[in-house]
This record gives sequence, structure tokens and C-alpha cells, in this order.
Amino acid sequence: MKTITKAIAILSIAALCATSALAAEGGNPKKGKYLFKKSCKTCHVEDAEGGEVTPLNRTQAQWDRFFERNKHNADAWNKFSEGDLKDIKQFLFDHAADSDQPETCG
Repeated sequence: MKTITKAIAILSIAALCATSALAAEGGNPKKGKYLFKKSCKTCHVEDAEGGEVTPLNRTQAQWDRFFERNKHNADAWNKFSEGDLKDIKQFLFDHAADSDQPETCG
């Protein structure tokens, strides 16, 4: 029985570490929400090509991959500083579909 308890504890710690590795770090989610609503939602609306983009459109891991791949239109992202992009990523990550506080950014 103690072996099972130890195994569960080890797996729990490993899962927590893996989740932490995915986390967006250092951004200000309040500023990110403001920047997203001000700059991103103007193009990413319901009737736009590809539909509306909100934090709920992706999981935390999917948002991480989106920012890692940096495939967004460069003209749109060039107006943001590295800190601004970090803030937007933090907002999207914190309110992703699989987060504790999913949000549509209405």
C-alpha cells in the first residue's frame, strides 16, 4: 500500500512539473487583455476569415505552440514590443480552454 501511495505522489509531482513547464511566464495578463481587445480583436472578429479568436479557441499548450512558432502576420506583430507579446500570451494562456478561468474576452 505504501508503494502505491509513493507512486501516486511521484506521478502527481511529475504532472505538476510538466504543467509548470508549459506555463507562460512573466507577462501581465491584465495588460495582455487590454492589448488583445484593443489590437487583436479588431481583426479577429466573428465574421473575419477564420472566425473570432478568443482565449477559449485553444488550450494552454496550443497557445504556447502558437507563440513559439511565431507564424502570425509579421506586420501585425511588429507593432508590439516583446513585453507586449508576453503580456498577450499570458492573458491567452491564463484564460485558455483548459485553464482554471476560461474566458471569451467579450
